[in-house]
Amino acid sequence: MNPNPTQELTLLVQSGWRLVALESFEEDRALRVLERVAASCERRLLVWSVAAGIDSSGRGAESLEQGLRAMAEIEEPALFVLLDARRELDDTRSVRRLRDWLPLCGKRRQTVVLLGPTLELPLELVREAGRVDLPLPRVDELEKLFRRVVTPGEEDSQAAALEAAVRAALGLTAAEAVRVLRKACSLAGGLNEKTAGHIIGEKKQALRRTPALSFHDDADGLEQVGGLGELKHWLRDRRRAFGERARRFGLPLPRGLLLLGVQGCGKSLSAKAVAREWQFPLLRLDLAAVFSGRDSSPEAAIREATAVAESISPAVLWIDEIEKGFASSGNDAHASRVFGCFLSWLGEKRSPVFVVATANEVTHLPPELLRRGRFDELFFVDLPTHAERLEILAIHLRKQGRDPVQFELDQLATDAERLSGAELEQVVGAALYSAFAEDRELTEADITKAIHDSVPLYDTYEDRIKELRDWARTRARPASLDSRMVDLFER
Repeated sequence: MNPNPTQELTLLVQSGWRLVALESFEEDRALRVLERVAASCERRLLVWSVAAGIDSSGRGAESLEQGLRAMAEIEEPALFVLLDARRELDDTRSVRRLRDWLPLCGKRRQTVVLLGPTLELPLELVREAGRVDLPLPRVDELEKLFRRVVTPGEEDSQAAALEAAVRAALGLTAAEAVRVLRKACSLAGGLNEKTAGHIIGEKKQALRRTPALSFHDDADGLEQVGGLGELKHWLRDRRRAFGERARRFGLPLPRGLLLLGVQGCGKSLSAKAVAREWQFPLLRLDLAAVFSGRDSSPEAAIREATAVAESISPAVLWIDEIEKGFASSGNDAHASRVFGCFLSWLGEKRSPVFVVATANEVTHLPPELLRRGRFDELFFVDLPTHAERLEILAIHLRKQGRDPVQFELDQLATDAERLSGAELEQVVGAALYSAFAEDRELTEADITKAIHDSVPLYDTYEDRIKELRDWARTRARPASLDSRMVDLFER
């Protein structure tokens, strides 16, 4: 993304580009940017739409071809903005007329700007157009907008409340942010320490219009994740790597990690715990929603979701079971374009968005995703070791208000040798049900019985788990580091 779209557009116009594709969901804000560009380049700004024609005069309305005919009659230097042009560019005659007109635009100091939320140009125009994205408003722009709506006092508390409100509104469009601020101020009784909280609540509602992205909160921290000591150590080493001091030291921004492993062993739990550990907002990217294409193309959906994530940064972007979303990208042209768009963003992003992706099936992962540089590290999450099973049981007993010291956890961990972390959680729950049904307190015997009644995932998918572990042995870093680890598959 271009950090300053106004400067980028001005440079393209002054350099003689005849066609520019400006992608933005904020039409009004984009038009204000183009007004500044036209003024600085001494060009007239003329806006065309299929409904109103040129500058709402009705000239050239009803079709893009008619609009192009009318615009070709204007000889003065100008910036022509075509609204919703992507829907009209399927017409061969319109594309041909636009291509015929472009050489004349160069002689007249004219530039045609295609404006829309997503612009898939015809092949004939791809090499003709400069591309610019209008990112969602950042801190400085939101602060200027908010100061027009509310006038903070000179007290430190007012300045702090404004700063908190601006941070809370990141990820919204300019118009959404202003509306949300007004409502938040009304609910909070003005600009105060409560305003930011109301903005966050409203923002969660507003971002439902970005179906591929959702907020998650109230996740447990890393202390509630049993085992995975090597992964925890790696994450804690990078906790302070997002600050300005780290930049001055020369550290690159952490990019993300890919967690590969057995189902139910803590991959998703770890992804959510990272956000709580670092005090970052947690966003979940739903690839199924990206490909549903209800309101926009999948390419537009993935671009919108990553743009929102960047605007909220620093943030953690969680992608669960990424192999299911991109498994068919090699055979489906549409899915391949979305995958390529995501990979480009992953490789080129400069904003502090830490991507945590999880996967269960390595054979379904596109090889491009595993290349070094996409993620900082690839961790393999195996079935828990004896020590990890003991820790997991203790965590879930504490969550249910029981003292782990009252149970012989070492023996229980031995009995639960082939169980995953999720299965151990279910064991504690099943034991509690048994005790409650008999109207008595939980006992160690209840847990032992629940362990013996469980059918481990390992017993059902033994061959697949072996293949996964063999693949990861030389290709991934173990998330657990324990000298007592026993290779269950070779017993």
